[in-house]
Amino acid sequence: MVKVGDKVLVIAGDDKGKEGTVTKIIRDKNKVVVSGVNVVVKHVKPSAMNETGGRVEMEAPIHISNVKVITEEKKAAKKAEKTTKVEEKKTTKKSTKKESGDK
Repeated sequence: MVKVGDKVLVIAGDDKGKEGTVTKIIRDKNKVVVSGVNVVVKHVKPSAMNETGGRVEMEAPIHISNVKVITEEKKAAKKAEKTTKVEEKKTTKKSTKKESGDK
């Protein structure tokens, strides 16, 4: 279960591999807002509160299944990379080349 303030790792999408803290949870849509992840640019019209308007960068929500909680004890949230050691078989090829005069 993900809670506000948890440190999470993004495991899918464009921001895969990034870490951040959960700032908001949208339970209706099963989405979370993570700081520094999925940053989008929103164009804002000038208004009484914002006289200049312009472009505002903000974090957009991502699906809760695309994040994984990082525990401080284990630090095991990152998926372990598969490292398979391939043993190369050394084969020696014997030459059957006949020299002149040999039978």
